[in-house]
Parts: sequence; C-alpha cells; structure tokens
Amino acid sequence: MNLCIREAKLEEAELIIRYQIEMAKESEGMTLDPARVEPGVNAVFRDPSKGQYFVALLDDVVIGCTLIQYEWSDWRNRTVLWIHSLYVTPLHRGKGVFRAIYDLLKKRVAGSQALGGIRLYVDQRNETAISAYEKIGMTREHYHLYEWMKP
Repeated sequence: MNLCIREAKLEEAELIIRYQIEMAKESEGMTLDPARVEPGVNAVFRDPSKGQYFVALLDDVVIGCTLIQYEWSDWRNRTVLWIHSLYVTPLHRGKGVFRAIYDLLKKRVAGSQALGGIRLYVDQRNETAISAYEKIGMTREHYHLYEWMKP
C-alpha cells in the first residue's frame, strides 16, 4: 500500500466538499447543504487561520481527508490541534489511513514547542470511530461537549 498524507491543495476542494457531505450523513444522519459547505471549505483555503486540510492518498488517489483546527490553551501556553471533519472512504477503512494521519500530526506536535496536543470529538453513537481512536492510544477524557448551534 503506497499511502501518503499531505496538505490538501485548492484543486481538491470539490472532493473534500463531497467527502464532508458524505461524512455528515453517515456519522450523524445530517444532510448538509452543498451551497453552504462549498464556501465553508473554500474559506479554509483562503484563510489559514481557520484551519488546514490534509488528504490521504493511495497511489495518488485521495481516499480520505481531515480538517485540522487550532485552539489556544492558556493553561498549556500552547496550541492544541483539533481533528475535525475526518473522512475515509468506506473501501479503505480499517487499513491504517486514520492512524497514518494521526501519526503525522503526533510527530508535528512532538517536534514543536508551540504545540501542546491533539483533540477530537466524536458522536457518542459512533462506536466504530470510538474504537478506532482508542485503538491508536487516544483516551476518552473527562470533558463533556456542550453546544448551541444556530439553525
């Protein structure tokens, strides 16, 4: 398997948009409006302070992607990376794609004084994802996520 993880390119935005729509439907049963997702994805490419997309390629074909966002931690005096909008095509799941993405991020954090760790959130009903995260050594912490989202 010739797997490569790299920063996404603008010309991959259309595929990332499609993957985000598929991920939301599959993981949370949400139907996203492409007219809203498209400018949202493109905003990340225009403004790096919003985050950064990474893609997973197998033999030069994009088989997965994730958005990395940044959280400033005053407690740690460092930035925490958040894994967000993670998607791997169904055919390639369970084959180490997420582990490769995670390993790349973990190496970046380990090698940087400015970075303090990696976090993600997961729908509590998504047992497959929870199992994958625990398998690579991530831990379920004591925090609860609360939100209010405008419709």
